[in-house]
Amino acid sequence: MSGRTERRAGRRINAYVLAADPWWLEDSVESYYDLVGRIVVSYDEDGRSWTGTPLPVEECLDRLRAIDRDGKLDFRPGRFFHSERTALENDTAQRQIALDQASDGADWVIQLDTDEVVLDAGALLDAIDEAEVRGCDAVEYPARYLYARSPSGWMLESTRALWRRRAGYPGPVVIRPHVTLVHCRQAALPMLRVDMSPTNTDPAHARDVVVHRVVRPDQAILHYSWVRDDEYMVRKAAWSGHSDTYTSWLKDWRWRTRHPVLAVAIGWARRDHSWYRPAHLGPGRHRWRGES
Repeated sequence: MSGRTERRAGRRINAYVLAADPWWLEDSVESYYDLVGRIVVSYDEDGRSWTGTPLPVEECLDRLRAIDRDGKLDFRPGRFFHSERTALENDTAQRQIALDQASDGADWVIQLDTDEVVLDAGALLDAIDEAEVRGCDAVEYPARYLYARSPSGWMLESTRALWRRRAGYPGPVVIRPHVTLVHCRQAALPMLRVDMSPTNTDPAHARDVVVHRVVRPDQAILHYSWVRDDEYMVRKAAWSGHSDTYTSWLKDWRWRTRHPVLAVAIGWARRDHSWYRPAHLGPGRHRWRGES
């Protein structure tokens, strides 16, 4: 890893993080901390979410300070709840401000949510290399979505039919500085598309969409979208830009958490064709919050 980083010594990479959700915060930031020169920490100084509900901002800031061993964090407060906007409009506006702040002195900006963990930083750097060569302005990198954690520690990973790997793309995870975001972290740019197969694995995109680069599943991003305890999922449903969707899905999430084997087995029978496979990350890796 260090050799790869040294080979790219002339490339300036910054990042921004939205300090709102502490659950996987340290795992996320530490997964790319060594790649970047500066991390803008954008937070609401009133402790309010995009929907106006309270956020655990101070907890996030304390946890970030505790892992900032090289003094890379650049704290940038603001007020990001505006009642005349929708939650997703507030989301986009905060990200745009954070991206602009992180763009100063950067060739690229990493934009990951705090429940997204980079499994192979070197593979992500290789993708940035290829984006440079191809003249792309952003990198779409595959995320494996984890939707529940059973009492035994197994997690449920979202898949395509018949339990085939599925990539998710909420937006480019690496982007050129000073670009304009159009929706959350999405932008209308020439993108390098990375997948876990030479052919598209994301049902939300056309089957023939071009895949420029292939990585292994263990080189993807892990997105712990729904992997929290019940109390935090309820809180996340209230503050998320997708709060209406989260609230309606909580009942299904609780059922999957209690019955993971059934959730894996009956994807074919569900009207929404929700397929899941068991995922186990092994002891000591991305610990459940509160475990030693």
